[in-house]
Formats: sequence, structure tokens, C-alpha cells
Amino acid sequence: MEQTYTKKEKVKQLSIILVPILVTQLGLFAMNFFDTIMSGQYSTEDLAGVAIGSSLWMPVFTGLSGILMSITPIVAQLVGAKKEKEVPQSVIQGIYVSIIMALIVVIAGYFALSPILNAMNIDAEVRRIAYQYLIALSFGILPLFIYNVLRSFIDALGLTRISMFITLMSLPLNIIFNYVLIFGKLGLPALGGVGAGVASAITYWLIAAISIFIIHRNRPFKLYQLFSRIYGVSFSKWKEILVIGIPIGFSIFFETSIFSAVTLFMSSYSTEVVAAHQAAINFSSFLYMIPLSIAMALTIVVGFEVGAGRMKDAKLYSWMGVGVAVTISAVLGLIVLFFREPVASIYVKDKQVIALTAQFLFFAVLFQLSDAVQASVQGVLRGYKDVNITLIMTMISYWVIGLPGGYLMANYTDLAYFGYWLGLIAGLTAGAVTLTVRLLILQKRRSSQVSKV
Repeated sequence: MEQTYTKKEKVKQLSIILVPILVTQLGLFAMNFFDTIMSGQYSTEDLAGVAIGSSLWMPVFTGLSGILMSITPIVAQLVGAKKEKEVPQSVIQGIYVSIIMALIVVIAGYFALSPILNAMNIDAEVRRIAYQYLIALSFGILPLFIYNVLRSFIDALGLTRISMFITLMSLPLNIIFNYVLIFGKLGLPALGGVGAGVASAITYWLIAAISIFIIHRNRPFKLYQLFSRIYGVSFSKWKEILVIGIPIGFSIFFETSIFSAVTLFMSSYSTEVVAAHQAAINFSSFLYMIPLSIAMALTIVVGFEVGAGRMKDAKLYSWMGVGVAVTISAVLGLIVLFFREPVASIYVKDKQVIALTAQFLFFAVLFQLSDAVQASVQGVLRGYKDVNITLIMTMISYWVIGLPGGYLMANYTDLAYFGYWLGLIAGLTAGAVTLTVRLLILQKRRSSQVSKV
């Protein structure tokens, strides 16, 4: 990361950081994407089972990973303030926190998974697939969380292409593992959707191992000597990580869990509806990787500028990134609008499910702009380490406005399951508006503080 002086230099630096993050996010998402479409090619029941399993897992994973994302602004601000010697301690303590979190998830899942699935109104076969898919996936939780910490460290230094390299190495292997384990190749039994869980767990161990190797052996990472000594537990560092990370994690959890909650509500409908809904959500999530990547890049560059006390530069980066996110999402939304059925046919062969998926995708297009705004603005706010008010705003937007509104429209109007999607649109729009207002207030306050100094 270097200080920039002109808009052209800022665009170049943001692009250098953003593009590898985008490729990395698309690569990581592609693992879930191929889990879904390859399971759907095996059977509709396997698609529905993986859909239910993913809906339970994703809010837990994204929420807890959000806590670990606090490493990015912490390291970015330390580097911006020329305090590089403090970086190793922060990263290692982040790894300790990730290990504790992984153990808690596994233990909680052991006791809670069966009761949750048994309480759902789904076919017995779909329930079995969802349960076994999650059990298989659980064997990769520990390395996945450790990787998230290491990736946050790598990205905070502005070297996002390294994360991209790691993901691009692992993605083809994940697809091969999926093919072998889902369809039963090379003499192995056909596991269906459960095989996708096994494949993902194996891949998570690989990306963690590759990350450790690169950080230990290659510049500039090895200059920080992360693994050259054993660090004792520092509860003060844990507090710093958690004070910043918990609001980030819960903000992400509130957003992702509303999608998962809608999918669980959808389980009361037919297997075809569940499969179509999941296919549409999966593709929408694929498009969401663009504003999410922009948000992650903004956290890095804004955090770097804030750490150095350059508030005007931080503000310029902020709105530059939000504008890019909105523009790209608008263009992609129009493309999806006109190619909904071809997109739906990627996931399933059943014509009824394809038609339903195309209808759901229409609603997905409607919330693309709101999603782009709220995601990118959250990324900026994290760069400022402003996370507590964001937590409250996202909770109200998604869980007080979005989900209850969707439930009422789905159950007390003729919209049926489409009502849940209108609720999603309402929640995301509320989040976009309130977060933008918060950013404007924060930037005005920071600017006045600097001018007084």
C-alpha cells in the first residue's frame, strides 16, 4: 500500500486491490456454486438437501468469519500508522480466536443440528442429505476459520493477488473432488449432495495449508515472522479483535441469516419451490460477490488512509467505491432480467423448476442496487472502525422490516412465497438508506475534527 495523490492514482490502487479480491471471492463462492449445481444434476432432492444445509451453515459461517474480518482494519491501520511491529501479535491472536470459535461451532452443531432439522417440515430424504452434508462440512471448519484470519492479514497489506492465487489453485481441485464424490467416480460410492460437503472440507484444509506455507516462505509476509515464535494468549488483543469484530460479524449475520430464514420458511412449500428458490438465491449470491469484494477493498484503502490521518483521501475512496458498486450491479441486473431462463437452466433440468427459478430471479434483480449500496457502505464504515451503529441499523432493517414484512406478505396476501422476496427487497433498501446516512454523518464529523486540529 502506498499513499496516493490524484484521482487517477486512487483508481489504480483501488483496482489493484479490488480485482484479486473479486477473483478470490468468486472463486470461494464458486465452491458453493458448484456444490449446488452439481448436486442439482444428481437429483432435485440432493439440491434441496444442500439448499437446507447451506441455509443453516452460511449465516453461521459468514457471521463468525465477519468477526475475524476485524483483522483487516486492525492491520491496515497499523501499517498506515507505521506500527508494523504490532502486526504479528494481532494476527496470531486472531488465529487463537478462530480456533476457539471453530470448536464452539462444532460442539454447538453436535447438540443442535438434529433438533433443528427434525423441527422442519421437509421430506425425510432431504433431511438426511442436509444432515450428512453439514456433518461432512464440519471437518473443514477449523482450517477455514484459520484461513480467514491469514487472508485478512494478506489482504490488509494490499497484496490481494496472493489470496487470488491461493483460491485459483484450490478451485479446480474442489470441482474434481465434487465430481468424484457426488457422482461416484474412481471406484468410490456416489454420495450425492453429501459428497459436496466432503469435497469442501478437503479443500478448506488445502487452502489453509497453502496460506501458511506462503506466509512462512515468501516476502513481504516472512518479514513479519508470524510463525517464528510462540505467542502467549493476550486477552487485551482478543478484546480489540472482538470489540471490532463482533459488530461486523453480527451485521453480516443479520443480512445473510434473513436469506437463510426465508429458505427455511420456504421448506413448507414443495421440493420444487425450495429447489427453485435456492437456485435463484445462489445466483443472486454470485452477483453479490461484486459489491462484497468492493466493500472488502474499501475497508483496506479507507483503513489505510484513516490510520494515516488522511480523511479527505478516505472520503474520496469511499464514494468512488460506492459508485463503482452501484454501476456494475445495475448493468448486471439488466443482463439477468433478459436472460433469466438460461440462467435457471444452469441449475436444474426440471422445466417446472426452471420456470419458478426464472420468476424468483425477477425479484432478485430488484434488490441488486440496494444490495450494492449497503454492502459497499458497510465496507467503508469498517475501514473507519465504525461498527456499532451499523450493527443496530442492519438488525432493524433486516429483522424488523425485511423478514416480518416478507412473512406477512407471504402468509396474508396472494403473493405466497414471492412475498418473502419482496420482504428481502424492503429490508435491503432500508439498510442501504440508513447506512448511507450514517456514513455521511461520520465523514462530516471526522472532517470537522481534522479541521479543528
